[in-house]
Amino acid sequence: MDNLKSSRVVIIGTGFVGSSYAYALLNQGVTDEMVLIDLNKEKAEGDAMDLNHGLPFSSPMKIWAGTYSDCKDADIVVITAGANQAPGETRLDLVEKNTAIFNKIVSEVMNSGFNGIFLVATNPVDILTYATWKFSGLPKERVIGSGTILDTARFRFLLGEYFDVDSRNVHAYIMGEHGDTELPIWSHADIGGRPILRYVEDEQSKITKEGLDEIFVNVRDAAYHIIERKGATYYGIAMGLVRLTRAILRNENSILTVSALLEGQYDLDDIYIGVPAIVNRNGVREVVELDLNAEEKEKLQHSASVLKKAMEPVINFNK
Repeated sequence: MDNLKSSRVVIIGTGFVGSSYAYALLNQGVTDEMVLIDLNKEKAEGDAMDLNHGLPFSSPMKIWAGTYSDCKDADIVVITAGANQAPGETRLDLVEKNTAIFNKIVSEVMNSGFNGIFLVATNPVDILTYATWKFSGLPKERVIGSGTILDTARFRFLLGEYFDVDSRNVHAYIMGEHGDTELPIWSHADIGGRPILRYVEDEQSKITKEGLDEIFVNVRDAAYHIIERKGATYYGIAMGLVRLTRAILRNENSILTVSALLEGQYDLDDIYIGVPAIVNRNGVREVVELDLNAEEKEKLQHSASVLKKAMEPVINFNK
């Protein structure tokens, strides 16, 4: 990679998630150039102005409100645009509305001559990542969804609280749909190398299976609780997207639970779903295939079957 080339991230959609991501990206100085695109051009301009005024306190960065033509030289295009999840609405309820929106967005991006990596954050993220892959014609490794990156972070945070341990030393994954059928991978969860399920077996420990199950329910339903209280979730996912952006631009080979295309892994095929994957400058280098126990395998299959059914509007789009 040419070290003199500036890195450019284009953000499509400057709503709560897009603007929070832009702010986090500026704070962490992950890219050289940031372009904001929104249907509401004035909103994108206002955000660009506001962010630029923070530059004296951060790393140098070029920030502007742009157009789809700016995607041509982008390393990453991040899509956060689309209809939002309303109170009482599931992520899967948004499929048809957002598939049509994505068809327009992805076409515009590809018409610019874009040849980078797509990151998708809009819900339902697994299905819209699949749609982006289909609409763009890009190789599968260069179309990535935020998947269960946030669910995994919520999981690690709540386990850290429960065990009174720094969440960065908690190693645990949430896999499957970013939604109601996601599942915790207890068989591979550990704190400092000690399997979490060992704590349950230890009679001296106060850790119970019921306590762990309650943690997972709070992870799975976190978005509903946040939406009920403040209308939307955006800070956590914005931080997750920056983490993913950094793994790509800095060629980190980091393992993150993203929505990636499966082609036989976990006995699943032709589906984007949340799995641990190695992410680097080329996108998804490979999917990490964990040895799941029977219950986890069954739950992952169930999650995939729910997604497959919900994907029909994407598969039938323009037929």
